[in-house]
Amino acid sequence: MTTMIRNDIKALAAYHVPDSGGMIKLDAMENPYNLPDEVRQEWLEKLALVDLNRYPDSNMLLLRQKIAARDGVEPEQVLLGNGSDEIIQMLLLAMNPGTCVVPRPTFVMYDMVSRWLKRPVASVPLKDDFSLDADYFLQVCGREKAEIAFLACPNNPTGNLWDEAVVQRIARGMSGHLIIDEAYGPFSEHSYTSMISTKVMVLRTFSKLGWAALRLGYLLGDAEQISQLNKVRMPYNINGLTQASALFLLDKSELFEQQAAMICAERERVFERLSRLDQVTLFPSKTNFLLLRVPDAGVLFDGLKKAGILIKNMHGSDPLLTQCVRITIGSKEENSAVIAVIEELLR
Repeated sequence: MTTMIRNDIKALAAYHVPDSGGMIKLDAMENPYNLPDEVRQEWLEKLALVDLNRYPDSNMLLLRQKIAARDGVEPEQVLLGNGSDEIIQMLLLAMNPGTCVVPRPTFVMYDMVSRWLKRPVASVPLKDDFSLDADYFLQVCGREKAEIAFLACPNNPTGNLWDEAVVQRIARGMSGHLIIDEAYGPFSEHSYTSMISTKVMVLRTFSKLGWAALRLGYLLGDAEQISQLNKVRMPYNINGLTQASALFLLDKSELFEQQAAMICAERERVFERLSRLDQVTLFPSKTNFLLLRVPDAGVLFDGLKKAGILIKNMHGSDPLLTQCVRITIGSKEENSAVIAVIEELLR
């Protein structure tokens, strides 16, 4: 029987999203706080003004202007995507043929989208403490003639923020393009926008900040490079409801900054409580999640699931993540629940 699907695609595993119905959901790095009632009502009134029978603004100038003003760049330096995933796809589609270099472990979509597009991928293992060796990274980039590299700062799933000197050394030493992914920037209080050049771009998303349902990501870069990338952006890729929502929510930045601060405070509380357990090894985090190593990740995952709490079992995904689980920081009540179950399971 003939098939139209490529063999290399058939060999891949699909990105799996587990069912979380009725559970405390701490597996996907979402903001646990919903919009306050008065803000929600105001938002719904804005959405009611959107003409559903018309295509959205394909140029998205108002939204790009608002993001540019917020991030200290020009509107021509902003490219919008349906989540940062679509922008990763645009970058890998538009760049010259050549290897994509990534640390390992890191965000899986860099590798996955490269493979969809038949772009070679080379990975550079992190050290045991999840630090990144800049010289080794550059050595691999040189050997593989890297056209593009991704650095998640902070990194997912390890949670750590690499030294700025390491990132700068890689940016200076690469002949290809470096994409610095700041998906978790709201929790790290660190930014690389000052490094933007013809070779360096900064990738961001609003998903972790509390707008995961909107699927809005953006890229900051050199205006000429952004204009070229726009040629592979699908027309009308950001729908009208998302555009209207983002224009409204950007005026509520203080609310989301307060929520990010609450998440960071809870992260420190959960870290401190779990660090009291002898059987748990915790890794420092500058994100909205914690990575921990336990005696048996599968047993802990199943035990939490039976208690109605969904986390991410990282065991088996990479040798450096042996017996590791990743736990999103939720609300105070959700975090207290996960602490209590882990204490009980490991007692």
